[in-house]
Amino acid sequence: MAKEEKSGYSSANIQVLEGLEAVRRRPGMYIGSTGPTGLHHLVAEIVDNSIDEAMAGYAKNIIVKILPDSVISVYDDGRGIPVDPHPQYKISALELVLTKLHAGGKFGGGGYKVSGGLHGVGASVVNALSNWLKAEVHRDGFVWTQEYHMGEPVTKIKKGGPAKDTGTTISFRANEKIFETIEYDFDTIVDRVRQHAYLTRGIRITCIDLRDPMEFRSQAFFFEGGIMSYVRHLNHSKEAKHDSVFYVEKDSGDVHVEVALQYTDDFKETLFAFTNSIINPEGGTHVQGFRNALTRALNAYARAKNLLKEKDENLSGDDVREGLTAIISVRIPEPQFEGQTKAKLGNTEVKGAVDGIVADALQIFMEEHPKEAEAMLSKVILAQKARQAARLARESVLRKGALEGFTLPGKLADCSSKDATQSELYIVEGDSAGGSAKMGRDREFQAILPLRGKILNVERARLDRILGNNELKSLIIALGTNIGEQFDISKLRYHRVVIMTDADVDGSHIRTLLLTFFYRYFPDLITTGKIYIAQPPLYRIAVGKDVRYVYTDDKKEETILELTKDKNAKRAASATETAEASTETISTEGDESVVEAMVVGGVKVNIQRYKGLGEMNPDQLWETTMNPEHRMMKLVTVEDAAKVDEIFDILMGSEVEPRKRFIQTHAKTVKNLDI
Repeated sequence: MAKEEKSGYSSANIQVLEGLEAVRRRPGMYIGSTGPTGLHHLVAEIVDNSIDEAMAGYAKNIIVKILPDSVISVYDDGRGIPVDPHPQYKISALELVLTKLHAGGKFGGGGYKVSGGLHGVGASVVNALSNWLKAEVHRDGFVWTQEYHMGEPVTKIKKGGPAKDTGTTISFRANEKIFETIEYDFDTIVDRVRQHAYLTRGIRITCIDLRDPMEFRSQAFFFEGGIMSYVRHLNHSKEAKHDSVFYVEKDSGDVHVEVALQYTDDFKETLFAFTNSIINPEGGTHVQGFRNALTRALNAYARAKNLLKEKDENLSGDDVREGLTAIISVRIPEPQFEGQTKAKLGNTEVKGAVDGIVADALQIFMEEHPKEAEAMLSKVILAQKARQAARLARESVLRKGALEGFTLPGKLADCSSKDATQSELYIVEGDSAGGSAKMGRDREFQAILPLRGKILNVERARLDRILGNNELKSLIIALGTNIGEQFDISKLRYHRVVIMTDADVDGSHIRTLLLTFFYRYFPDLITTGKIYIAQPPLYRIAVGKDVRYVYTDDKKEETILELTKDKNAKRAASATETAEASTETISTEGDESVVEAMVVGGVKVNIQRYKGLGEMNPDQLWETTMNPEHRMMKLVTVEDAAKVDEIFDILMGSEVEPRKRFIQTHAKTVKNLDI
């Protein structure tokens, strides 16, 4: 007992967080983060509730509005949240679902047969993380309203005037003290609701941005074709191998299965899986069942039609996924997800349901559409031959010893630490920058791999071509994970892989090429948070011995004013103007950097613009970009896989016209284009 008292740990240390306080204390547990992703997750939670009404057959219209002062409003013409008192809690059902975790109509099966929400925390979490929330319900012939502040009801529910319609409007303003920003991105919201419109046929979803009266924006979505339209949308910039989109919709017990697929001339797979209209980025049992059925059905048809000879090996899972675009949507009463973010489906019964339905329907489709079947099989058999060629190439260049670190590339300056969790690999553009990075790094945990020139664009390249590229081959060996079928993330030699390129057009291009490579062939490194982008400074600003490094043009002007005011406070009033006759440009010897000397408010300021990492000496590169205590790095994440896939296809694909349209659309928003 004395020992327990000495430790200072007793029952007094145990805290019980009442009501929604737990959500405010640990918001990341419920919405993923307090950054922009988490902010937009609030909108998704309310929209998901409206989608549940639509899936149940009660709502036909959903309207999402972004109002001034960062207020979000979501309306649906469903039944309206019940307002009568709950028999156990003696408060209205509306107040109950907005103030109690795990309260909702999604548990017993009486409110919803299927639902995207499982835990019943969506609406209450939004309320907890909002400064203000208002619920307006049209139900039972009247308008009912209630307002909340910081998750607590301001008043009891109010009965208003008569209402002939039914529906619910939830309006809220996120708490700016909890979130890093409360500025919503219209396009992010539009992308999410477009996805819902594809998945729920016959529903109309409208997004309206009312923040700027001079720039009214509105988009509405209604897709009668459902996920078949979704597949065609994903393939709009690709060449389809067959015109007809395979589609099946069928029930197996309580599992409703809907699948659409089409093959293209692409080299990668584009697959999105949903449960009750909620995307599952990590897949789950429905994806396993689909892949099993696809591989088995294509092998059976190829054998039956003698497209695969007796001596030929079976088509593998990788073969049948090349060039595949597929949407898998299941609806089930009791989904089992991994966590509130619903990243992966775990229901075992779904695997068998999807497997059986897809295998039978695909067999019938191929028998009834022999031309489509032939086009599909020609695509996957060609992929099989390419895979076999790639395997031979991989075996010749990636020997087992190389992957275990015995023959690491000579250009790699490895770190001394063998602890992968502490080690970092900097991928650096050019030998000059590589030299500075090698001299400036901490050899204990930082490795440097310089790349010569621009690497291969892998968007339109198979594995055998990739392994024939010396720069990419060196990178693959340095990572240690192998690639393709033999990829093993547990063998990763560095848990931080940092892309460090120059701040110019060529540097941006190289960074995009590397991101394409990682996204297409090492997606697990991105999803597990292993890929970073270094942020070297754009400017070195010096006033006397006072030196500052800045990363943006806006910060440059701010820093100049700050330094000159500090240097000569008496002339602070005139420090916002630059003396006309006191500007000179000096090229420093030995590199390509340019120093601009100017006088601001009577104070001389030296400004050096860094275009290349090689312009910084090793000490500067360490202090600004590689020192963990001071550096800035961006973590590469994927928020919307469909959008990412489309952008890579536009920017790095073989079709010129979509890229031209993209450049024309975004040209005016480009800042500091260095041509």
